[in-house]
Amino acid sequence: MTNKEMMMDMKSLSRKSLSKQVIDEIINLLVTEKLKPGDKIPTELELMEICNVSRPVIREALTSLEVLGIVNRGTRNGTFFSDKIGSQPFAMMLALSAGDVRSIIEIRIALELGLVTLAAEKITEQELEKLWGTIEEMKSLPTDDSSKVDKQFHKIIAHSAQNPLFEGIIDPLQNFHDKVLDEIPLEDRELEKTVKYHIDIYHALKKRDPIEAYTSMYRHLDFVRNKALKNIE
Repeated sequence: MTNKEMMMDMKSLSRKSLSKQVIDEIINLLVTEKLKPGDKIPTELELMEICNVSRPVIREALTSLEVLGIVNRGTRNGTFFSDKIGSQPFAMMLALSAGDVRSIIEIRIALELGLVTLAAEKITEQELEKLWGTIEEMKSLPTDDSSKVDKQFHKIIAHSAQNPLFEGIIDPLQNFHDKVLDEIPLEDRELEKTVKYHIDIYHALKKRDPIEAYTSMYRHLDFVRNKALKNIE
C-alpha cells in the first residue's frame, strides 16, 4: 500500500469516527429529553457549529440516521426526529452502534439464521413463488448491483416466519446493512455467486428442510460479511 493510499484510509477512518460522534450527539438530544419524537433537529449549519465538524460529516451522520428511520429528511422545513421512534427501540440501538460495523453484520447473521429455519416450517407456496421471482429478476440485472432485489428476497423470508416482532427488528437492520453493502465495489459483488446462494436457500425452503436452509443462509451471509469487511476495515 502506498503512502497516499494509507493517508486516504486514515482520512476515511477519521471521518467515520466523527460521523459516529455526531450520531451520538443527535441521539443524546432524545435521551436527555431536550427534544422528543417529531421535533425538528438543529440545521446542518447549527450541527456543524455544535459538533465542530464539516458538512460532509454531518450529512453522513444524518444519512445513517435516516436509513435507520430515526430522522425524516427531504423537506424544505428541515430534518425531524421520526414520531415513531418510541416503537423502534432496536433502530435506536443500531444508531448508537453505527460505528461497529462488524457487530451489526453479526447481529444480522444471527437473526436471519433463526428466521430462515422458521421460514422452512411456515413459508407458503405463494411466498415461494415470490422468492423465485426475485431470483429470476436478479439473473436479468444489467449490472452486479443486486442490493434492492437481495433485500426483497430476505424480506420475503422474514415475513414468511410469521412473527411481527422479527419484522420490526429486521427492517432497520437491513436498511443499515444496505448502507454497508454500498461500500462494496460493483466489481467485487460477484452476482453469479449471490444468485447461486439464493437458489440454494430457495430449494432448502421448498423442501421444508430447516437444517439445509440454515446452512445455505450461513454460506450466503458469510460471503457477504467477508466482502463487506474487506472494504471497510
